[in-house]
Amino acid sequence: MSVVPAPAWRRAAQPQDVQTLEPPLFALRDLGVRYGAVQALAGVNLRVLPGERVALVGANGSGKSTLLRVLHGLVRPSAGQMRRDGTPRVAMVFQRPFVLRASAVSNVALGLWLRGVRWKQARAQAAAALQRVGLQDVVRRNARTLSGGQQQRLAFAGAWALRPDVLLLDEPTASLDPHAKREVEALMADFAASHGSAGPAQPLTMVFSSHNLGQVKRLASRVVYLEHGRVLADLPVHDFFNGPLPEAARLFVKGEMT
Repeated sequence: MSVVPAPAWRRAAQPQDVQTLEPPLFALRDLGVRYGAVQALAGVNLRVLPGERVALVGANGSGKSTLLRVLHGLVRPSAGQMRRDGTPRVAMVFQRPFVLRASAVSNVALGLWLRGVRWKQARAQAAAALQRVGLQDVVRRNARTLSGGQQQRLAFAGAWALRPDVLLLDEPTASLDPHAKREVEALMADFAASHGSAGPAQPLTMVFSSHNLGQVKRLASRVVYLEHGRVLADLPVHDFFNGPLPEAARLFVKGEMT
């Protein structure tokens, strides 16, 4: 009797039992998150390896933002477990960054100061971070007066100043105009090619949510599709866009690409 193998997307959505030479930065097993009567995540099995660029896709309310917050430690699971390998330094950029009514350099320096960096050194590192994202001309401007694209780059400067090993991005270009989107996407590509606090031998790991499937194609090495809080597909980016998918994911891709 022959056994017909499960589709590639169905196999990928199951807990990964293949042993890799490198331990995952994050290992989620049967993880669930509930907000009152709302089940935001259910039965999530996911491993994120160092240096991966993982895109989270799915309709609004599918659990992408909650999953990012779980990885950051902002949300505690109500079921299952999440294990971290060591203590990776994690930074997160939100869709709509919060900015203080203070100068751009002070906004970035504050995050460093809260981590124990002396204020003078924090301002110097903040200025370097602002230069990295192309905001060296607005160092002393009130951050509230910056454009939406500039505020998002300010958030990237704050994240980069922390020298993270893992960068989490929640729809980082969703509310931006086309020009600002291109600028932020270029920063995402630049950051993905950099390294974290462990040095050049440890490439930065990036996990981002996006509805822009062109962006996903350009930046991701792997795509995780969520629906109603569950992972329905977890595939290399080429396979996700060119191979078989569960019907819900296929319709989502078709709708987003047209």
